[in-house]
Amino acid sequence: MDPQLIDILVCPICKGPLEKRPSDSFLVCKADKLAFPVRDGIPIMLVEQAEPVSTSNN
Repeated sequence: MDPQLIDILVCPICKGPLEKRPSDSFLVCKADKLAFPVRDGIPIMLVEQAEPVSTSNN
């Protein structure tokens, strides 16, 4: 995924920055503890599609 695109995208809930998790295809909002999937190079920025992020992985 293009790093410039990651810089432009924000969390749909808090409008905060997102980070790419190197281990898988997710964009993570640390503030809301949600991971948004990236499928076929397309970020799915729907809250309904987000997965909770475990706080023990920080």
